[in-house]
Amino acid sequence: MNAPNQVNAAVTPGMSSSRNLLETAAANGTFKTFGKAVERAGMTETLRGTGPYTVFAPTDAAFAKLPTGKLDTLFKPENKDELVALINYHVVNGRRSAADVRKWDAAKTLNGQAAPIKVSGDHITIDGAEIVSADIDSSNGVLHAIDKVNMPAPTRH
Repeated sequence: MNAPNQVNAAVTPGMSSSRNLLETAAANGTFKTFGKAVERAGMTETLRGTGPYTVFAPTDAAFAKLPTGKLDTLFKPENKDELVALINYHVVNGRRSAADVRKWDAAKTLNGQAAPIKVSGDHITIDGAEIVSADIDSSNGVLHAIDKVNMPAPTRH
């Protein structure tokens, strides 16, 4: 594939892989809401841990597209399990580049559900969310910015 990828390669000079996934997301500046969601879900240690993980991180603009009140509802303590499931639906084990993801039919997420992958030309989507910035490197994995918050199917207890 010699055509340039439409997906922005966002390995920014100075953003060395000495930062973990959460530090990398915070330094990027477009993942503030995702960082808050991870914190409210009690998952900071996981995403600061050894990994490696691939995170399909919704941007702040993606969170802004949620229906009014949805984020506030997810952030309530009584909805922590739903928030954890949502975050885990955006995380895959291993360090996977956009080139790797492009070869998949689906991504097996940490919440156990498969998120469908579709490739159309230079565009890659995961469960309908387009990767808008790919291969943001960190010490314990890689981030891919997506333009939509993906909602996992409800789980039965």
